[in-house]
Amino acid sequence: MSATKGFPWRTYLAVLAVIVLFAAAPLLSVYFTYLVADANGCTVNEATTHPCIVWGTDWGELLYATGVMGWFMLATIPLGGGALIVWFVILLIHYFAWRQKSGTP
Repeated sequence: MSATKGFPWRTYLAVLAVIVLFAAAPLLSVYFTYLVADANGCTVNEATTHPCIVWGTDWGELLYATGVMGWFMLATIPLGGGALIVWFVILLIHYFAWRQKSGTP
């Protein structure tokens, strides 16, 4: 007697979360940069680092680096979009094959 296993939705949702986080990581980095900079009255731009004192330490170099990481969006968003399309096609193929095999209407 074998129990039919359900469709692995959790696995697909976990992969979806990884794809979305990968694509959005540079955007989140830039968002973090400007949240910290605005909250502390700091200047951040891509030309050079500026001192930014947060909690008694200089975060200028970190904010510069995380701000410049926004350029990775030029790669991660298209790659994430392509991965999302592939993920969706694989999901559909797997789901319909599973339904046919398990006899689920």
